[in-house]
Parts: sequence; structure tokens; C-alpha cells
Amino acid sequence: MNQEALLRLTVFLCVVLALALWEVLVPRLPRPAERRLRWPGNLGLVVVSTLLIRLVFPILPVGLAALAQARGWGLMNALAAPPWAAGLCAILLLDCAIYWQHVASHRWRWFWRLHRVHHADTVLDLTTAVRFHPLEMLLSLTYKLALVLVLGPPAWAVLAFEILLNALPLFNHANVGLPLPLDRALRRVLVTPDMHRVHHSTDMREANTNFGFCFPWWDRLFASYQDQPALGHQGMTIGLAIFRAPTEARLWRMLRMPFA
Repeated sequence: MNQEALLRLTVFLCVVLALALWEVLVPRLPRPAERRLRWPGNLGLVVVSTLLIRLVFPILPVGLAALAQARGWGLMNALAAPPWAAGLCAILLLDCAIYWQHVASHRWRWFWRLHRVHHADTVLDLTTAVRFHPLEMLLSLTYKLALVLVLGPPAWAVLAFEILLNALPLFNHANVGLPLPLDRALRRVLVTPDMHRVHHSTDMREANTNFGFCFPWWDRLFASYQDQPALGHQGMTIGLAIFRAPTEARLWRMLRMPFA
């Protein structure tokens, strides 16, 4: 478990450093990042969420997957599928399940009140990817633990998925420039920054599209895909129509935002 945590942290920090440099050198949109205003609150949510998760949960998804594998729990262990097939299937099923969790967070009123903390960021950059209310993080982890228990996926597949779920949202929230032909090609297999930016529009018709975090196929399959924002990426406004004051970026304001 210590090696798992070290691996995830190493990949996370490498991706953060690479994207931070990319945002400075080749930004997609020439908008002020307002880092001094936004980053302390966004990163502060990560600290609070991590401490709360460590306090509440005695086991995390990779550890539960290893336990389930040892005890023979879950669908994939009951079917005795080949490890490679079970692993690939598990990654796809977990990503599809996270897609539906994201859809639910927009459709269920109280879940939305938590999730709007993420959408209230008025600038999109790599730190928006970690801007989630601690209570939403607890619910999300509970959901993932339940999925692992039901599916019984190989532990290596859960670790691979957790790494993807840490790294790819950092990428698709980042303000990084990609040549348009490359974006077109890449979004066939991954959610790109231009694809996901549509989801952060103040126009809720656009915000209720492009729910995928890792793979783009679910949006196309379930008819929630939108190619481009109506006003273009330069013209669209990011965030919500409410909570736009600079003071809303403070940590304590974000912690109380679901109850405001």
C-alpha cells in the first residue's frame, strides 16, 4: 500500500509539473490565471479532502480490490476471467460508472449543490481538476469502494484506473494549447481540454454535456457529446452565473458553498 501511494503521488506530481509548465509556455486561452487568488483555495480543498478520507476510511479501492481477490469476492472473481481481460474490462466499467456518477451529480439536487463547487471556478486550469468539496469526495470514494466490491476487479487494474483518474482530469482541465488536428484525433480516445471546457460553460445546456473524465466514448454512446461551445472557446464564459465574486475562491467560502 505504501508503494501504491508513492507511485500515485509520483505520477500526480510529474503530471502537475508538466502541465503547469505547458500552461505557462503554450496556453490555450490568453486569460489571467489568477493563481494567487484561486490556487490556495483549490489546493486547500485537496488537503482537507485527503485528511478527511484518511480519517473516515480504513481501506481504499486498491486495498479493497486486493482483499476481494484474496477472498474471491465480486463478479470477476466468480467468473474466473483471465487477469488481462478482467483488468481491461474493469477499467472500462469503472470509467463508465464514473461517467454516470458525474451525470447524477448534475441531475440530483443535493449532489449538484456539492458538485457546483467544482463548476464555480471562473477560470479553468489544472487546479480546477482537484477543486471538489470534501463531502463529494467522500461520496465518490464510497461509490468506488462499492463498485470494487461488486465487480471484484484485479488490484492492478484498480491502481491503473486510479492513476488515470488522477492524471487525465488534470490534463483535460488544463489551459494548454493543442493543434486543432491533434485535438480532433486525440479526442477519439481521450477527453481533451477543448472537449471538456464545453462542460464548464455558464450555459447549463452546454454544462450538461461532455461528462467524461478519461474516455470520450460514453458521451458519444449516451448522446451527451457536444463538439464545440456555441460562442467558441474565446467567447464562452466559464463557471456559474452565481458565486462569481473573487471572495468565493477562498477555502472557507467553498466549504460552505453547498449550504449557501
